[in-house]
Amino acid sequence: MKGFVNYRELALGLILVVGVAAIGAYQPVFLAWENISDLLTETSVLFMMALAQMVVILTRGIDLSVAANLALSGMIAALVSQYYPDTPLLLMILAGVITGLVLGLINGGLIAFLGIPPIVVTLGTLAVYRGMIIIIAGGDQVNASEMGAAFQAFPKQVLLGLTSPVWIAIGVSILFWVFLNLTRAGRGLYAVGGNPVAARYCGIDQKKQEMLAYSISGAVAGLCGYLWVARYGVAYSEIANGYELTVIAACVIGGVSIGGGVGSVAGTLLGALFLGIVMTALPVLQISPFWQMAISGAVILAAVVINARAEKRPEKLILPEARRIGRVRA
Repeated sequence: MKGFVNYRELALGLILVVGVAAIGAYQPVFLAWENISDLLTETSVLFMMALAQMVVILTRGIDLSVAANLALSGMIAALVSQYYPDTPLLLMILAGVITGLVLGLINGGLIAFLGIPPIVVTLGTLAVYRGMIIIIAGGDQVNASEMGAAFQAFPKQVLLGLTSPVWIAIGVSILFWVFLNLTRAGRGLYAVGGNPVAARYCGIDQKKQEMLAYSISGAVAGLCGYLWVARYGVAYSEIANGYELTVIAACVIGGVSIGGGVGSVAGTLLGALFLGIVMTALPVLQISPFWQMAISGAVILAAVVINARAEKRPEKLILPEARRIGRVRA
């Protein structure tokens, strides 16, 4: 399977290069540095959210509440900026991250210690978190004019031609690669998703691994909540509505197995970049919004089919083999 993943990443990278070149040949403006920088900035949140979702899926889980978590965490950060404008920027960002972490721990606790299926838990908390935004904000929204200047300025800062969200996404990607490849806890996530029984015999605590996965997902969603709200200058209950499906799609396209235990940082980033390019290129090519949805859905469906076929294994006929051996010995 590892060979397939490597091949898949190479093939997906080649598709991206050819696709970008073809789009650039048709619309040269697509290759302008400003457009590429905007593309990376728009996709930076998707990069980080997809990596966080990958960690959850590795454990055979799913987190449908990530977008709601993002929205609630972003609202908390925006309210801190509104009511306490003199608060240091780092503390405002931490307000979003800590909120996301707590929400992730709630998901993890319900799944790990109560044994409720992840899809049921996160579907429920999705609705709860969205409702909490309305309650906390009193049904209102926080606009750019009510947010502090530093709060909004940070995501728009540029260093070496790239905005701060892109640099943050690069840093988060490096941290995820190190965590998943070079730490015991990171490898444990693969073990729990790949073979839970074997992982248990090896002394890996599945409940702790699930708590870790959902806490990481929540904390990253909280960070992205701040970046989203500060960049677009508005916080309300419906921001990023349905974005969880885009995040999951990026993982699937990048080769992450819904069955758990399979996935890589590089593949996930390529999957997110692929979706980012598709969503950016289709309007540039003047394709109808209705066709945009159809094309995006077809791409996701194709990726699921490819994953399903790649993960098939020939079944081992243990009983017939045992009978054959028995006859030979007799």
